[in-house]
Parts: sequence; structure tokens; C-alpha cells
Amino acid sequence: MNTNRSGGVPAIEFRNVSLSFDSGVVLDDISFKLEQGEMLFLTGASGSGKSVLLRVAMGLLKPDSGQVFIEGREIENLDESELLGIRGGSMGIVFQEDSLFTGLTVYENAAYRLEEHGWSEDEIKQAVSEVLKFVGLDGEEEKFPEELSGGMKRRLEIARALIGWPRIMLFDEATMSLDPLAALKVLDLIIRARDVNRISSLYVTKKMNEIPYLTSNRPRTPVLVLDKGKIVFNGPVEEFLESDLPAIKELLTLDHHNHFEDPYFPNPWDKRRVAKEPIL
Repeated sequence: MNTNRSGGVPAIEFRNVSLSFDSGVVLDDISFKLEQGEMLFLTGASGSGKSVLLRVAMGLLKPDSGQVFIEGREIENLDESELLGIRGGSMGIVFQEDSLFTGLTVYENAAYRLEEHGWSEDEIKQAVSEVLKFVGLDGEEEKFPEELSGGMKRRLEIARALIGWPRIMLFDEATMSLDPLAALKVLDLIIRARDVNRISSLYVTKKMNEIPYLTSNRPRTPVLVLDKGKIVFNGPVEEFLESDLPAIKELLTLDHHNHFEDPYFPNPWDKRRVAKEPIL
């Protein structure tokens, strides 16, 4: 378990961050802190800026103004190799889309990040064994993604993100398209990663049922609600669940967004990756 924590320094901090595309303002004066070892929820209707905010936190997009800090380091001042080092060492990311390598086995998918960052074969073997056991995929090492169920694939995605026990995890709609039982297993893994390994988690979701489940014993867990790029609510989950704000009530209605048009995110650890057109 990774115990190298930056005591007193937020895991992630946004200070007055704004970003615009040709279509208009996407993030408007965003400020918040994700404290070490804590979870923060980010929610809002489709197109509210959640995915853009995550990409800014990863350093895949640079804001027009404001500052972003990862464990006290302002990422605006880092070059691409330093950003890749943060994503490969301090940060794990679970995208809403399936991003497994179909030609690699379960073991190889889980080991990929560590191989990219020069871990020894023995270190990788131990780390993969530990993380696959954590997500309940021990014994499945030689299978390929096509041989796994949807829930198992998602747990492998989480294993790949958790490998080496990063201090920060970003979850972008981690249970999308999963049946309720598979989604529950994923939520339980996220709780264990937070509570046992003290991983700081920024959790993006539009599924309102997930928030009380993940905070059943943590009523003061912060929730941010984005609406057209602005933070319209920033407070504890207990106040969020009782709020009469229109933006929060809207989240309780059916989501009519066509997720087949959602973007494909490039692998953020690939040294050969190129920037792609940002989308909301």
C-alpha cells in the first residue's frame, strides 16, 4: 500500500479556473479542493463541463486562466514528461468508455502502466498479483478481455488504474452500462480503495443512487454540481440530498443524452499520444 502522502497539501486544487472553446465558456471560475484521503463528487447534467474538468485535472487541457495543483505542484509549469509521470505514478484514471487493450491478457492489461514506467519484472508480478486479488480477478490472468463479462472488464479497468496504488483516483462514470449487481461490486471496490488504502478520489457520476451508497458513513463528503460550466452547489452530501436547487432536481429526471456520441479518450499514459479535439 502506498503510504507516501503529502500531509496538509490538497490532492487536487483548482483556483479560479476558466476555459472556453469556440462554442463558448466551458468552465467558469472553478475553485475547489480534493483533500488527501477523501472523496469528492462531481455531478451535473450532460454537457455541464464534467469531462472537461477531468481533462484539465489530468493536464490534457490547459485552462485559459486560473491554476491547477496536483499535490501542491502547479501543473501549468510542468512539461509533458512530468505530466506523464504524474499520471503514471500519482494518479489513476477510470474512464467511462472501455479502454482495455483487447490484444493483451488480464495480466498484461494490469501490468501495462508499470511496464511503461520501468518497474522490474518481479515488482510488476507482485503488484499485479496484489491488485488482481483486490478486484477479485485473481485466477483470470491469462484470459483476454473478450472472455470477460462487462462487470469483470470494469474491475480490470479499475485494477489497471489502481496498480502501484496511486495516491489519487479519477473516476468518470465508472459504472456506466453495468447491470445493478456488477455496478454494486464496482462501488464496493471504490469504497475499499478510499477507506483501506486512503486514496483520494474525484468521482464523476449522474447516477444519484451512487452518492448516498458511497457516503453511507460519510455525510460530510463534499459534492460539486456543475451547471453550464459554473459551480452552482458546493457542500456536504447531506445538504445536497435535501437541496431544492433546479440543477439538482434536474439530475433526478431521466438522462436523455445519447452516450453513443460520447468521446473516446486517448490513453493518457501513452508517450506517443497526440492531443485531440476537446469535447464537453
